[in-house]
Amino acid sequence: MNRYVKTALLAGAAWSALSTYALAQDVPPQDAAPQEPAVSTLDEIVVTARRREESLQDVPIAISVLSAETLDQTGAPDITVLQQTTPNATVQVARGSNSTLIGFIRGVGQQDPLWGFEPGVGLYVDDVYIARPQGAVLDIFDIERIEVLRGPQGTLYGRNTIGGAIKYVTGRLDRDAPTFTARTNLGSYDQRDLILSGSVPLSDTFAVGGAVGIYHRDGFGENLTTGADHYNKDVKAVRASAEWTPSDNLFVRLSADYLQDDSNPRHGYREQGFLGLPDYEPLDNVYDTRAGSGDDNQVESSGVSASIDWNFSDTMTFRSITAWREGETNGTIDFDNTPNPTLDIPAYYADSQFSQEFQLLYEGDRMQGVFGVYYLDATAEGAFDTVLGLLNTTILAAGSVDTRSFAAFGDLSIDLTDTLSASVGGRWTRDERSADVLRQAYTGIRSPFFGNAAAIPAAFANTDYTNSATFEEFTPRVSLTWEPIQELTLYGSYSKGFKSGGFDMRGDALLTPDTVNGYQPEFVDTFELGFHSNFWDRRASLSGAVFHSKYEDMQITRQEPTILGGIASFVDNAASATLHGAELEGRFFLTDNLSANFALGWIDGEFDEYLTVIVNPAFDPLQPVGPGNERTLPADFSNAAGFQNTPDWTGSLSVTYTQPLADGLLAFTPSLAYRGDSQMFEFANAAIDQDAYTLVNASVTWTSSDDRWRVGVHGLNLADEEYRVGGYNFPLSAGAFFGNSVISFYGPPRTITASLQYRY
Repeated sequence: MNRYVKTALLAGAAWSALSTYALAQDVPPQDAAPQEPAVSTLDEIVVTARRREESLQDVPIAISVLSAETLDQTGAPDITVLQQTTPNATVQVARGSNSTLIGFIRGVGQQDPLWGFEPGVGLYVDDVYIARPQGAVLDIFDIERIEVLRGPQGTLYGRNTIGGAIKYVTGRLDRDAPTFTARTNLGSYDQRDLILSGSVPLSDTFAVGGAVGIYHRDGFGENLTTGADHYNKDVKAVRASAEWTPSDNLFVRLSADYLQDDSNPRHGYREQGFLGLPDYEPLDNVYDTRAGSGDDNQVESSGVSASIDWNFSDTMTFRSITAWREGETNGTIDFDNTPNPTLDIPAYYADSQFSQEFQLLYEGDRMQGVFGVYYLDATAEGAFDTVLGLLNTTILAAGSVDTRSFAAFGDLSIDLTDTLSASVGGRWTRDERSADVLRQAYTGIRSPFFGNAAAIPAAFANTDYTNSATFEEFTPRVSLTWEPIQELTLYGSYSKGFKSGGFDMRGDALLTPDTVNGYQPEFVDTFELGFHSNFWDRRASLSGAVFHSKYEDMQITRQEPTILGGIASFVDNAASATLHGAELEGRFFLTDNLSANFALGWIDGEFDEYLTVIVNPAFDPLQPVGPGNERTLPADFSNAAGFQNTPDWTGSLSVTYTQPLADGLLAFTPSLAYRGDSQMFEFANAAIDQDAYTLVNASVTWTSSDDRWRVGVHGLNLADEEYRVGGYNFPLSAGAFFGNSVISFYGPPRTITASLQYRY
């Protein structure tokens, strides 16, 4: 880490978006000394990390919270801002997409958004689990807060979450008076956003509300072959809800949402040339492309949900969460980034899910808990062509995965004394999966599935099978919490995470026959010590944690020599690893007008085992295959492997200065966000891995004293840092017919946005 950045981080300032606390102005006592200035204090933060409302300070979990006010003040565009503000987290747009989400927390995640693969970090919208990552890069509108829980969370949430959970929480509608908010953003690259939200009480017990977001921005670059924008944005999102509160003991909410993303495909940037051919040489602008596979791309996602909260006694609450969702994606990635179909990937994904969750919450004087059952019925299907134009060959991969999940979970907290409490939780999960997988080669450019009716199929399919498997596991969680003083909470915990096995939709059963058996579950055992505190007369807060995790049976996509020669991708439980790290977050009010914030994460992960196979250099093809003459040999590459999307250091810093101005409040927030060296895959590759970098941001806002008007100017990546957020690696050494397609995807350049907001 750059020593100046590290010193600043350790000194104790951080990105203002980590500021999860509202400003509460204290009136100084009448007898206070006149030379003592008034100072702001921290309000209590209420979260629902354990499925009930409680103070952040009482929760024995490492958690970061971003309020809607904080996100609004800093001009956060979407939930990928969490990457800049959460220790040891990667939250970003998946490679080659506009609105597909990938997430890693403490080294655990899932980079490949292929259907049939489950994310390692769970995304929840109002407690509804989002099974597929397509369309999950949620824009910031109509929310109350975002909570990020680090570590396994299976005993508290409907769907098992092995790495952590991201909770997108919307607020309840106002039942007393109509509300209305209008916001427009105008900025760099012809950015034009309009966000409208509001609610109307139709009676004392019934209210309806909704929100609309329209986001438009020209591309950061250009497709030099077609003239289309590259890295542009064209998104429309709608959300509507109705709430009925017939009594203080009953609350019912119906909600629906729809998202359509018509942004052009992201084809990436060539990092290397190929045989000196002009079309294959890298371009000057990392946001430009020469891709010829097309500019059509569309993502649609929609859902409806119903939730019921019934307080049927002073201590017991029954909760029901019913949800249905579906989505569809049609797009293409041009891996060679040239006008030629050297390595093009047109793709289609579709999914649907139904979930039902019942919870029973207990809130007694010395005992609190949640007990629940969960059911998920989901289908994910898709298809993609691997077009190898130099061979006039296309390989179609297609199939579907059906998942039925049953779970029972519970977590009970008991106050052993006035200062000591214990929590015990457990989860039983049973996942039933069935898969249909097809892999068929064709002569011609694209398969019939993607429009080429003249394509000639090979005599037989490399893969054509149906299989099913059931995965069942019990995972526990225990914690001990001690509050020696009111301002300090200490905790220790152990939790076990579990992610089901499955089937590889890319598997080639001819080259790697074991692919038809699928892969097995993976597990994480995490030990954690942490604390939450406030001090200095509630002018400062500090939270921290240290953790140690054992990651077993990791689901790894590895490259394996095949029975016919060559190399094929193969998903297997090929690795185990040990991770440990530390996190620290806090905020300080220095004066009534000046606050400082910091967040710091450190993680060290090492592979204990990383198994693959290599070609036996002593293999004699003229002799019988058997002991002493094996074609391949097992090999352990744990010394060479590293964790993907997991920098060793992450940090953020800021100061916020406020000043009364023209019957309102002016706030100025400069900030830095730092990420250390990281690699895209388990094995380092200098062509696409990302060196350490720091993003410089700043926001200026003015808010009227009646809180109705807000004007802001937000600058992101002001130093115009070029940094990679994803990549693909099909180098010349893997096959000349791939066109040496080593490509990267880059984060946004410098942007300036002006915003105007009115609230009623």
